[in-house]
Amino acid sequence: MSRCATSPVGWRVGIDESTYIITSYLVSNAIVLSISGWLSTVIGRRRFYMICVAIFTFASLLCGFAWNLEALVLFRILQGLGGGGMATSEQAILADSFPPHKRGQAFAIYGIAVVVAPVVGPTLGGWITDTYTWHWIFLINVPMGLLSLFLVGMLVKEPSGAEMARQKLLSKGLRVDYVGFALVAIGLGSLEFVLDEGQRNDWFGSNVIVAFACAAAFCLVALVVWELIVEDPIIDIRLLGQRQFGGCFLAMLGTGAIVIATTQVLPQLLQTELSYTAFLAGLVLSPGGLVTMAMMPITGKLIGSVQPKYLIATGAAIAAFSMWHLTGITGDINYGYAAMSRIYLAVGLPLLFLPITTASYDGISPDKTNQASALINVARNLGGSMGVAMVQTILAQRQQFHQSRLVEHIAPSDIGYQQTIDMMTRFFQAKGSNASDAASQAIAWVGQTLQRQIDLLAYIDAFWSLAIIGALMVVVALSLRSIDLKAPARGH
Repeated sequence: MSRCATSPVGWRVGIDESTYIITSYLVSNAIVLSISGWLSTVIGRRRFYMICVAIFTFASLLCGFAWNLEALVLFRILQGLGGGGMATSEQAILADSFPPHKRGQAFAIYGIAVVVAPVVGPTLGGWITDTYTWHWIFLINVPMGLLSLFLVGMLVKEPSGAEMARQKLLSKGLRVDYVGFALVAIGLGSLEFVLDEGQRNDWFGSNVIVAFACAAAFCLVALVVWELIVEDPIIDIRLLGQRQFGGCFLAMLGTGAIVIATTQVLPQLLQTELSYTAFLAGLVLSPGGLVTMAMMPITGKLIGSVQPKYLIATGAAIAAFSMWHLTGITGDINYGYAAMSRIYLAVGLPLLFLPITTASYDGISPDKTNQASALINVARNLGGSMGVAMVQTILAQRQQFHQSRLVEHIAPSDIGYQQTIDMMTRFFQAKGSNASDAASQAIAWVGQTLQRQIDLLAYIDAFWSLAIIGALMVVVALSLRSIDLKAPARGH
C-alpha cells in the first residue's frame, strides 16, 4: 500500500492514512448494498445496474487522476456507491431468469468470473504498479466499464417479474423512506468504521470509536423498529425473521468472516513471521483460487440434484477443517503446508457461496428478490468486516496473554533458561564472538525466539476461533429446510 500511496506528482501518505482509501470504499459500499434492493425495484434492475456501472467507471477515472489523498478518498466513496449495487442486481436478475434446478449452474458461471478477480488481481496489480504507476490500477476499469455498459444494453432484458413489482410499487405513488435511509446510512456506515478502525484506535479506549459505536447501535436498533412499522420500508427486515432466509443470512455472515479474515491474516502471518516476500505470500493464495474456479461448475451441477442445505453443511465442515489445519502452524512450516490450507478452504467455498445464494431465494416472492439479494450481499461484506476485526483483536489480546505466560520462564532462576543461554553463548562463541558479545547475542536470540512463539500462538488462537465459526455454520445449514429443485423460473 505504501507504494500505491505515492504519486508521481509528489504526494505521499503513511500506511495509517492510506487505510482510509479502503475504509471510505467499504462504508459507502455497505450503505448502497443495504438499500440497493429498494433502488433496483424503483428504478428497474437493468437501469439501476447500468447506472451503478457508469458511476463506478466514472469514479475509477477520477481516482486515476486524483491529485491528493483527500481527492482519492472522495472519489473512492463515489466508487463504492457504484460498486455496491452491481452484485445485488446481477444476482437478482439471475435468480429470476433461471429455474431452481438450473439456477446453481448460472450462479456457478457467475462465480467463476467473481473468483478470477482475486486470483489474478494482486499479481496484475503489482505488475501494473511496478511497470507503470498505481494510477493505472484505477484507469484499467474504464474500458472494462464501458464494455460492460455496451453488452448489458445490448443483451440484458428486464425480468418480467421485476417489472411487475416495479409497476405495483409506483402505482401507489413513490414514497421514499427517508427515515429508514438515514438510519441505515448512519448505522451501517458507523458500524463499518468501528470494525475497520477499531483495532488501530484501541477500540473503546478511543472516544471516536465509542461515538461511532453508539451511533451504530442506536441507528440499527431504531432501524429494525422503524422498518417493521413503516408501510413501504427501504429494507424488508421481516425477511431476516424467516427460517430459510435468516439461516442463509447467518451462514453468509460466517462465510464472509472466514474468507476475508484468512485472505488478510494468512499472508500477514507468512510475511511477518516466516519472512515470505509479498509475491510468495500471494502465491500461497493462488492455487486455492484455481481450485475454487474448478469447483464452481461442479457445485453448480450438484445444486440441481442435491439439497443446498447438505452442500452448505459440507462446505462449512471443509472450511472448519481448513482452519483447524492452520492451528498446526510452527515456525518452520513449508510453502506446501500453507498452500494446502488454502486449497482445503477453496474446495469448500463453492459449496458455501452457491448453495447459500440459491437457498436464500427459496420461498421469496418475485417482488422481494431485490431485497433478498441486497441483504445476502450485506451479510457477506459485513461478515468479512466482522471477521477481520475479530481476528485482529484476538491477535492483539492473545499476544499479550501469551507474553505474560511465557515471560514467567525468562528468569535467571529458571534452569531451562540458564541452559539455553549457556548453549547459545557457546554457539555464538564458536562463530567468533567474544564471551561478552556472545552472552548478549544469546539473550537477544532468546528474546526474538520468545516473541516469535508468542505471535505464532496468537495466530493459532485466531484460527481456532474461525474453525469454531465454521463448525457453527454446519448446525445452521442443517436447520434449513429442503427446497423444490424442479420449480419453474419466476422471472417469466
